[in-house]
Amino acid sequence: MSGIRFSLRWFVPVVLVLAVIARFRFAAVPVREFTVAPAEVVAEVLGTGTLDARVQTVISARIQERLAEVLVDQGDPVQADQLVARLDDGELARQVAVAEASLAATRATAERVGLDEERARAVEEQARLNHERITDLVATKVSSQADLDKAVELRRIAETDLRRARAATAEAQQAVATAEQNLAYHRERLGFTRLRSPYAGLITRRDRDPGGVVVPGASLLHLVATNELWVSAWVDETAAAQLQPGQPARVVFRSEPHRNFTGEVARLGRETDRETREFLVDVRVRELPLNWTIGQRAEVFIETGRKAQSLFVPPDLLQRRDGQTGVWVNDQGKAAWRPVAVGLTGRAAVEVTQGLAAGDRVVVAAAGPGATLRPGQRIKAP
Repeated sequence: MSGIRFSLRWFVPVVLVLAVIARFRFAAVPVREFTVAPAEVVAEVLGTGTLDARVQTVISARIQERLAEVLVDQGDPVQADQLVARLDDGELARQVAVAEASLAATRATAERVGLDEERARAVEEQARLNHERITDLVATKVSSQADLDKAVELRRIAETDLRRARAATAEAQQAVATAEQNLAYHRERLGFTRLRSPYAGLITRRDRDPGGVVVPGASLLHLVATNELWVSAWVDETAAAQLQPGQPARVVFRSEPHRNFTGEVARLGRETDRETREFLVDVRVRELPLNWTIGQRAEVFIETGRKAQSLFVPPDLLQRRDGQTGVWVNDQGKAAWRPVAVGLTGRAAVEVTQGLAAGDRVVVAAAGPGATLRPGQRIKAP
């Protein structure tokens, strides 16, 4: 009797344990289910980058001078050749005035020297005619040899004076040219005190305020051309063969993550980063967020293919088993493994070219990543 009581005492717990094990082993596993149906599949390549301008300029001074006035601020649109800043021009304006006075003086000197040359030319002409006349008179015995010698001497003196006058004229003309160049130089330096926008665009940054002395090359303002803005995105080198200029793209800015902005591939980089194995792709943006900033982050999705009425499944339903790509399908309430062949791969859909038919119910364990199913295992869809 004691042996029977001992067996009964352990029988009930063992049965309960076996019942619990059977329940968990053979109970239906909760799954997420997706019904396969024809739809459009879009293949995309993802890249992450920043908004940038194709043309951008740092406006800086070309001379060292005190900054007198800044006429624009960040966020202001500007037109081509618009005055955006002004340097103190007092000293340079005086230098221009001095150069103008010097030019006027050299021109007056050149005019006087020109008159001297005309006089020397007239004297030389008179001496030449007198020499020729006396030469004829000496031949007819009317004038003496002494008269001829004097005429020759006067002609030589006149010719020398003419050459000297011509040299003085050339020197005066050179002085005028030098004074003109000096005036042009000082006027150009005076023009450097007026900083103008080289093209129409937008001021994105202001670095200096009036009062301080600026040096050549130091940044005053940052200007970008707004007629062509793009996202310079880093894309994995494995996608290089699929990309080409002109392909459509979606741009998602992190400031507006739920909105797609249209764009297209503008150009492809020709150098891959040796550490990340990525290369730059510039995607032109046709529309921008209301409050955009140069350098803000964005994701680009470049369309590399599109097929209408193709069977597809979400990417997270694809799994690998025994070296094959496949999916789990709901076969009358039980899990069945189905190998598949895939085609276009997009962010939200993967084309299935073989292995599935419209109406098939693809499942995945609802427990989340890492949860697996077994062939023939009972499943339960919501």
